[in-house]
Amino acid sequence: MTSQATTAVLFPGQGSQTPEMRELVARVRPDLLELACEEVGSDPFERVEESTAYAQPAIFCAALAGWELVRSREFPVALAGHSLGELAALVAAGAIGESDGVRLAAERGRLMAEARSGAMLAVRASYEEAGELVAGTEAVLANHNAPRQVVIAGPEAAIATVEQRCRERAIGARRLAVSGAFHSPLMAEASERFAAVLAEIEVREPGVPVICGATAAPFSDVRRELAEAIVRPVRFVDVVAELRRRGVERFVEVGPGRVLQGLVRRIDASVETVGPPVAEGVGG
Repeated sequence: MTSQATTAVLFPGQGSQTPEMRELVARVRPDLLELACEEVGSDPFERVEESTAYAQPAIFCAALAGWELVRSREFPVALAGHSLGELAALVAAGAIGESDGVRLAAERGRLMAEARSGAMLAVRASYEEAGELVAGTEAVLANHNAPRQVVIAGPEAAIATVEQRCRERAIGARRLAVSGAFHSPLMAEASERFAAVLAEIEVREPGVPVICGATAAPFSDVRRELAEAIVRPVRFVDVVAELRRRGVERFVEVGPGRVLQGLVRRIDASVETVGPPVAEGVGG
């Protein structure tokens, strides 16, 4: 039975891959699997751990397969995504066609993989503390994921400096297994090239508001904001706050993975969170 609580649906981004997601896509949306293989030139699911060039189109397809399983019973007042997940959310909302979405996911992953500059560091700190950690360096705050989880991005030397500061202050820090400093100025060329690809894509008015991670407000200029998202920080804490302001009491993550569920609970423990759906016969 569908809950009567006001609902938002969330679409995850990089790092949310799971072993069974290819099986889910093959069973639920084999057409997306075929499109992704054509765009990438090989099966991206088989190479997810190699590069963001493969991870992004694979995760995008898995997120839409998860949406397919719930779209007939969930009637969200808004959608949102974390980084790459914004693209899946916009497709789910009807703003971008599915085939164009697969193409964009593949291009975005390829362009960001080619940037290969800098590093990212997750720190257990408040946004204010993280700001102190990067002060005077070329590092920036790239993701505000939870009250005490911030991801920092920047040149290798700057990240090394931040790591040293974390050790001195006994702040937990972990390098992320990514090829570059996503959501930072080091992605400027990828952002510009992605904007050129977006210029060729038809964009329509979404059927339901999609909250932009960089502004924590509904997308107003989809092409521009998707391109800028590559260099701008993900304000996920503010996105959840905006959804709560809109009356959302229930958050449904369509997967793959359960990363966003955990973040939402850390942001606001009073809300209901629902995990990714599982297709019959998939994942065990």
